[in-house]
Amino acid sequence: MNKILKNSWALFLGMGFIMMAYGFQGSLLGVRAVQEEFSLTSTGFMMSGYFVGYFIGAATIPNIISRVGHIRVFAAFASLASLVILVHSIIINPFVWFLLRVLTGISMVCIYTVAESWLNDRSSNKNRGSVLSIYMVILYGTMGFGMFLLNFSSPTNFQPFILVSVITSAALIPILLTKKKPPTFKRIQAMSMKNLYEASPLGFVSSFFYGTIQSALFTLLAVYASSMNFTILEISIVTFLLAVSGAIAQFPIGKLSDIYDRRKVLVVSTFGAAIFAIISILVSRQMYLPEGLATSKTWFYIFFILFSFCSLPMFSLILAHTNDNISKEKFVAAGAGLQFLFGLGAMSGPFLCSIIMDLIGPNGFFLFLFLFHSVIGVFGMYRMRVRETVDNPDSQFVAMPQTITPAGIELNPTTEPIEEPDRNEKTI
Repeated sequence: MNKILKNSWALFLGMGFIMMAYGFQGSLLGVRAVQEEFSLTSTGFMMSGYFVGYFIGAATIPNIISRVGHIRVFAAFASLASLVILVHSIIINPFVWFLLRVLTGISMVCIYTVAESWLNDRSSNKNRGSVLSIYMVILYGTMGFGMFLLNFSSPTNFQPFILVSVITSAALIPILLTKKKPPTFKRIQAMSMKNLYEASPLGFVSSFFYGTIQSALFTLLAVYASSMNFTILEISIVTFLLAVSGAIAQFPIGKLSDIYDRRKVLVVSTFGAAIFAIISILVSRQMYLPEGLATSKTWFYIFFILFSFCSLPMFSLILAHTNDNISKEKFVAAGAGLQFLFGLGAMSGPFLCSIIMDLIGPNGFFLFLFLFHSVIGVFGMYRMRVRETVDNPDSQFVAMPQTITPAGIELNPTTEPIEEPDRNEKTI
């Protein structure tokens, strides 16, 4: 463990700053959009820009890294992310913010790809699981902390936007000062969509719909809370609970999936999330009323935590279930394919969810989550009836963040490391 931290402390520190800024920025833009009286549909459209950029960046960034190198690419796109957030405070317009969110998404997928390929290069078969665990803790921990920075100043001021930019820029310092040699970038090809569906129809469909769920959940939670008249501190609390409780839940859910039929655990988890989403609507009651008249939020917090416990481990469950049906050398390629599907679904999530919220009110947020979790559950039950359970000793649950890139998926200790690129090839 000490050796891992010694070799990668600069990268972990830089990513900590990046995720702190990312967590802060998502809540800040959601609350500011409500205060600027953007329509819910406009807000959903604007927030979906991040996932459009993420999808575009995932397809183009590997080529840029191969040509330019890790450190310069990280510096360029971290600087771009730092610049973009400042423009949000200057031009207050949903369409402009959509374009800025596209740039943020491109920047973030680049940063993730650089960080995770770097960690891959620094790890061995013996410690890949430990590296991934530390990375997970840093991602979720600092993102959760960043959400409390919403209390720094009113979202209507320009100071919060400056603080996001400052934190993002601070991430460059440890990375650019490191003496460690940057890794040689390794290209990772995804499985064809046809082969991926044939290997795991449930993994294929679930990854797409889960992307829709997660993008709406993380981008519109602050919008929901603000629309329900939560204070800034209460918005910070609910967004923090989402990040932290979901991260903690990865390990008990994962343990259960390694003991019992993974598809049953997946179906129970998604139906559990659907049920707790509906209960969250029921216990919300009159929370939106002014102080003194509003009902207590305690039960809402409890059931929202339970929702997060059921929902957030699902990407790792989907990945592990897919791996149950393929050979070990295909794990990384299959993971890359699932991440592609996740990104496809994620692009539509905030926009679709915002339409439902616009039609029936803020609780349309949880109705949307209920509907899409139920779709995954129903399809999972159908697949359990038409296909026998597959026992693959090479496959096991490994906790992974939803933002994981193909380079990060290789940190899974059950995967076969992909081949090193030909070092005789000319590099620039």
